[in-house]
Amino acid sequence: MLAPFACQPDASRGRLWPERLSSFRSPFQRDRDRIIHSSAFRRLKHKTQVFVEHEGDYYRTRLTHTIEVAQVARTIAGVLGLNTDLAEAVALAHDLGHTPFGHTGEDAMERLMAPYGGFDHNAQALRIVTRLERHYADFDGLNLSWETLEGIAKHNGPVTGPNADRKHDGPLPYALAEVNAQWDLELDTHASAEAQVAAIADDVAYSHHDLHDGLRSGLFTEDDLLELPVTGPAFEEVDRTYPGLERMRRRHEALRRVFGRMVEDVIAVAQNRLTSAQPKSVDDIRHMGTTVIRFSKPLYQELKAVRSFLFHRMYRAPSVMAVRAEVTRMVDDLFPLFLKQPDLLPPEWQADVTAARDETELARVVADYVAGMTDRFAIQEHARLFGSPHATDPR
Repeated sequence: MLAPFACQPDASRGRLWPERLSSFRSPFQRDRDRIIHSSAFRRLKHKTQVFVEHEGDYYRTRLTHTIEVAQVARTIAGVLGLNTDLAEAVALAHDLGHTPFGHTGEDAMERLMAPYGGFDHNAQALRIVTRLERHYADFDGLNLSWETLEGIAKHNGPVTGPNADRKHDGPLPYALAEVNAQWDLELDTHASAEAQVAAIADDVAYSHHDLHDGLRSGLFTEDDLLELPVTGPAFEEVDRTYPGLERMRRRHEALRRVFGRMVEDVIAVAQNRLTSAQPKSVDDIRHMGTTVIRFSKPLYQELKAVRSFLFHRMYRAPSVMAVRAEVTRMVDDLFPLFLKQPDLLPPEWQADVTAARDETELARVVADYVAGMTDRFAIQEHARLFGSPHATDPR
């Protein structure tokens, strides 16, 4: 039984290209399944989360991260009476637009695409699901429901209007502007509660697993985490309950307590806010002027300290920065080469190259190709085209 403020499948605004309803799947279940079966989703297997994909078999990739986000989203949505299928669909799609090499690759693409309308991985995800996935006879893309597209576009909050984050100042990324011109996603409002759940699930997942991966990499130790809020009390509780516990079990027990605290906090805050606001529909959620799914202020401040620690000790660690510099150079080499010599793109891309009417449109085709690369394919292509393997080459 869904809450009145949940997205109701039978009240969906439908799809851009009308289709016959499935006899055994709701519109949002169908969206979820199409995302899982997409080429872009499979490529996440070999895309960076923090560590380049081949650096270790135990580190999260963009795919395993996405699966963890979807699991958290389903859990929170279910407790709150929301549509778990929609929350899961948005969670599964939220990183489809990521470049090879994670945020490092995105930073490079954003800089390279600045003269051509910019680059943003959320906007690129929309471009993928509305245009670049080309498997169906009747349409380009996956023809997802309006609600799922809305969630991809603004799960992190409004993109335009008075409630938009300042980072959205300036023109919309062209990929987002194109989709919104075709079908108004109401970018000045908040997204559904389901999409907000997907966004907070992303925060929960990476805050948890980056601690795991950082410990495994040796960039910091359990003793370091004892000095931090959230993680310190979790280790202390495990030590009281299980004195002398073997190291790997101790680590897991502590970090699952961190994970549990984040999820429980989000649920408690959401329940309080929903009880206070008494929204009667999903549109009430969209027009509240603020998010209903969020961390409490005390936990948010504690997590800021943890994230600051991760930023300095992990994301900006010398070994990680050395790899960041190397992979940035690869993207900086590949994009201009393909822009200058688009005949180097595979045959299936040549129709788009021919259809490009100017350099801007050609740059967007090249961006689609480079952004879609996996880590290992980008490394291999760079070695093939520029003649010398780099330190990150898995061979």
